[in-house]
Amino acid sequence: MFYVYMLSSRPQGTLYIGMTDNLLRRVWEHKCKAVPGFTAKYDVDRLVWYEPHDIFEAALRRERQLKEWKRAWKIQLLEAENPQWIDLYPTLSS
Repeated sequence: MFYVYMLSSRPQGTLYIGMTDNLLRRVWEHKCKAVPGFTAKYDVDRLVWYEPHDIFEAALRRERQLKEWKRAWKIQLLEAENPQWIDLYPTLSS
């Protein structure tokens, strides 16, 4: 299983879109700032949206598509499922 996911620094804050085959581990890495970079620099570690894909190529296409979207479209997508911008990380099972 592959996941396209969206992180935020806070509600209406900085957004980040990524893709992984292990969502629980990857979000934990963002939260612990295990990898230096954009999310560590801007404190972007709140999982606000994710989408599962069975095929790597489909997830990669979706990630690239979302990265091209306008910010307003990304916010509309995530608020359709998570209007309060709640951190979904605690809901992931290990």
